[in-house]
Amino acid sequence: MRLTVLGCAGSFPGPESACSAYLVEAEGFRLLIDFGSGSLSALQRYSDMRRIDAILLTHLHCDHMLDACTYVVVRRYDPAGPLPALPIYAPLGAAERIAAAYSTEGEPVDDVYTFYGLQPGTFPIGPLTVTVDRVNHPVETYGVRLEHNGRVLAYSSDTAPCESLLRLAAGADLFLCEASYQDGLVNPPDLHLTGGEAGEAATKADVRKLLLTHLVPAWASEASIVEAATAAYAGPVEVVRPGASYDL
Repeated sequence: MRLTVLGCAGSFPGPESACSAYLVEAEGFRLLIDFGSGSLSALQRYSDMRRIDAILLTHLHCDHMLDACTYVVVRRYDPAGPLPALPIYAPLGAAERIAAAYSTEGEPVDDVYTFYGLQPGTFPIGPLTVTVDRVNHPVETYGVRLEHNGRVLAYSSDTAPCESLLRLAAGADLFLCEASYQDGLVNPPDLHLTGGEAGEAATKADVRKLLLTHLVPAWASEASIVEAATAAYAGPVEVVRPGASYDL
């Protein structure tokens, strides 16, 4: 597998990055996980925007799905003709949410996407074995575990601490984990992780490497997030950047 970070800003686009979007490639298959605000621009910079084979949206907050609305234009109105309908795995209600954001009339987008409702469990997407489970966030949200050729990539999506996150991340080679809040403050409950909580999850799940994402520069300094994460996790820690890629 290869992971390419398209966007990694938390909650809203940051000064240096679009919102969450991650491209995972295996055996020529391209899965886009999340498609947050501004990430269609990055998709064009680091890949061919027409050569996506499937999309997985972990939840329906704008910073994780809004560019799936803009992408309707790419696939519906290509000068060479409409592109085939693309499989999109998402919480129930995604079709209506994307249609409403794309057009005030709620114009259907089933010519662009074929929707599959997520629920906890394991299933194939192309050559990847995908496991999803509900995590601790105010709306229906899924953490993700991807397996291919004995390697494991886990992705927290947006979550506060929870047991399902530890199960998804167990033994992962790469753990792509959000760290939105600063430790030592009274943060809103059941919403996001701090750097320390991300490090604690990485330790409990016994992952090989922790990749921090979804940082919000307006809320906490990167240095404080990294310091808290490394205090809680002894393994390698890295803050992801747009365009960074990781081979598993």
